[in-house]
Amino acid sequence: MKDRLPPHDGISAELPPEESRQCQPSRQDDGLSHDELLARRRFLRQLIVGGCSAILAGQAIHDLILEPSGRGGLRVGFRNDAPAKLWEWSREADWYRARGNLVYCELCPHRCVLGEGDRGFCRTRVVVQNKLHTLVWGNPCAVHLDPVEKKPLYHFLPGTSILSIATAGCNLRCINCQNWQISQFKPEETQNSDLPPEKLVKSVETAEVPSIAYTYSEPLIYYEYVADTARQARELGIRNVLVTAGYILERPLRELCRFIDAANVDLKGFTEGFYKRVTGARLGPVLRTLEILREEGVWTEITRLIVPTYSDDLKEIRRMCQWIVRTLGPDVPLHLSRFHPAYKLEALPPTPAKLLDQAWRIAKEEGLHYVYVGNLPNHPGQHTRCPACGLILLERRGYFILSKQLQGDRCPCGYPIAGRWI
Repeated sequence: MKDRLPPHDGISAELPPEESRQCQPSRQDDGLSHDELLARRRFLRQLIVGGCSAILAGQAIHDLILEPSGRGGLRVGFRNDAPAKLWEWSREADWYRARGNLVYCELCPHRCVLGEGDRGFCRTRVVVQNKLHTLVWGNPCAVHLDPVEKKPLYHFLPGTSILSIATAGCNLRCINCQNWQISQFKPEETQNSDLPPEKLVKSVETAEVPSIAYTYSEPLIYYEYVADTARQARELGIRNVLVTAGYILERPLRELCRFIDAANVDLKGFTEGFYKRVTGARLGPVLRTLEILREEGVWTEITRLIVPTYSDDLKEIRRMCQWIVRTLGPDVPLHLSRFHPAYKLEALPPTPAKLLDQAWRIAKEEGLHYVYVGNLPNHPGQHTRCPACGLILLERRGYFILSKQLQGDRCPCGYPIAGRWI
């Protein structure tokens, strides 16, 4: 996991105002001895020298970071790592500002501060000619047709297919990543397809696929590609789905929500310590993303991967469920997913079935209406049940629906079932 320097908020050192030059009474009249006067003078001299050093250091930081005369600055990302030449899948990025010789990315909470020729923490955004450019516009490295249940989305057009795309890169550094071969690589290091938004949307329309999922790596770092594709898809009645870790700033998220129909957010843990240690990110912005999706009317489901020894504390899972019910409401589906050894956590065992069952029961105890267990065959948590009468409305085996009792958006008993069913 690469260390990151914290972003700077424009704080600079300023010289204090010049002192008044009024005449002062002689210190010799204070009744101090000669030795006492010398000690006082030495103290004042040290104080002045120390203060001047602090001011000079602060001014140096100001010059380096805020108004550099040349290259330099503190940043999050990779120095001098931009390609020598932009390629056909580049375009100027959204959500950044330039100040002096530095560029400030304003897409995600890392807030990368980059100089000429630098690459952002997500590996997909570079500075060329004092402008921020994305390297992932129209060049997905993964394109697959999936069942929508694989996302996982259980309350959004169940039983339908969804075209899933991804590009290289990610703004997290999860040590248990399942797709690290694309998420932890640069766009230049993966095999990519030439699939600009208009071509992608046309293909989906022709195949009569109802939805597009932006998934596998982190769709928020190929923001411009998602936004342009989703906008065109929306015009043709094609739905748009984000499968995301939710690490984004509020303004770009609200703008993107105008074209997004559903999202599954990977809430990886519920403590700041876990997020810092395992993902290289922070919990707070992810919780805020969930709140914004609710405010913007995007249908949202949550996935919580339970990793042994890392995120398997049942008390923490209970607190998470309490927060979901209190903040988002009891109708948000929660997917409790079994961990399988991967990437830097290959030595860990899979999540014990008993632990998943305990977490499932806790989530229901805390009032969540729809709680699912993933990656554990034959668990009763695969099915959608009516919160009122307990009837199985959607019976599943893996990603496939075996039987359906749902009538429109209601149980046969008349209880309304939250979701997007048509």
